[in-house]
Amino acid sequence: MAQSLPELDVTAEVLVVSLQSAEVRRAAFAERAAGTSLSWRFFDACTAPAPGMTIDEIAIRRNKGRPMTKGEIGCYASHFSIWQEMVARDIPQAIVLEDDTVVDWAYLERLAQVDLHAIGVDYLRLYAKRPTWQRKVRGDFLQHSRTIVELIGLAYGTQAYAITREGAERLVEHCRVMRRPIDDAMDRSWAHGLRNLALYPAPVLEATVPSDIGASRFMEKSAPEYHSVRQQAWRHLERARMRLLKARRLLER
Repeated sequence: MAQSLPELDVTAEVLVVSLQSAEVRRAAFAERAAGTSLSWRFFDACTAPAPGMTIDEIAIRRNKGRPMTKGEIGCYASHFSIWQEMVARDIPQAIVLEDDTVVDWAYLERLAQVDLHAIGVDYLRLYAKRPTWQRKVRGDFLQHSRTIVELIGLAYGTQAYAITREGAERLVEHCRVMRRPIDDAMDRSWAHGLRNLALYPAPVLEATVPSDIGASRFMEKSAPEYHSVRQQAWRHLERARMRLLKARRLLER
């Protein structure tokens, strides 16, 4: 290892979110993962809300300007269920992947042995869909030129991340009520207090395959609640909270 880092007593679990019916995608993922020494398993993706979570339809329309799609609800419930399982079973750490990912397994084999909570990393993105504001947190992490950065803003995507039991517990509490898509909720570090950390460059890529969620989530924001004066004021407040968090992080340098 490039660094001396605390190790887990048991290698982190690797869970691959996948619809039970997605036989082709499952076979393709298994073929790509054939050479890894890590033990991994498919986690059957949810197709309905998970026990313990509720859906606030009005808040969703206010935040997104439209209703949530069935795929978005299933994606939310799937990740929420994983976090619940981690807390219930006291799983110290897991790596969560989706079945449309292309993985640098050699790097993940090393990452799966590191006690992330011991170094203050309770949530670590292994992929993000878009760039946002970031600052360097830790360099040469397990490999020369692999950096941990903190993201502030909406990077989107749930394709790949590592999470500790403590991080899962925080997100379970914050995400019990569904008010927006799950990646949107996870990115809001200024709201739940869990740092949105990420690896750069990412050790995981998203394969070019049709999305299970679908494109209807990009529809026009037509809900009146989204365009209300109250909601516009709330969005201004959210941007102010993001700017305040950025300022705090800059002062910590």
